[in-house]
Amino acid sequence: MTDITITVPRDIVQALRLPPDAVAAELQRELAVALYQRGILSSGKAAALAEMTRWEWEELLGARKIPRHYADEDLDRDIAYATRS
Repeated sequence: MTDITITVPRDIVQALRLPPDAVAAELQRELAVALYQRGILSSGKAAALAEMTRWEWEELLGARKIPRHYADEDLDRDIAYATRS
């Protein structure tokens, strides 16, 4: 797999209400959020795509009230792993 580049037309970039030096990072962050919300990308990979630390990513999800993809089975599995001797 190789890196990909997404082309955004100049008029759309100019229409964004963002400082010019923040456009690329904001679009990358928005893509990461959208892919995570749709269940296409895991939380860790989405944080990496957004170029954020896990802490920053979790704060962003919380601020946007985006539910985490973490089921009861995940919690049970994590507890079992943490309590193994």
